[in-house]
Amino acid sequence: MRKNDLRHMRESLMLSKSELARKANVSPLTIARIESGKPCRMETKRKILLALGMKLSDKNKIFNN
Repeated sequence: MRKNDLRHMRESLMLSKSELARKANVSPLTIARIESGKPCRMETKRKILLALGMKLSDKNKIFNN
């Protein structure tokens, strides 16, 4: 089981890691780490959700932890 579905969601929106990182104001390395299952701060999750055009209440659709 994956820790999160960020990569799947990002690819379904046809965004590169760099594009998502730029929209979320985080580094591409941060996106790569999260996609590989590493933990991240709540603030980082918030930025990513908003960059994907999702509501904060949708966090469980991407982040399972």
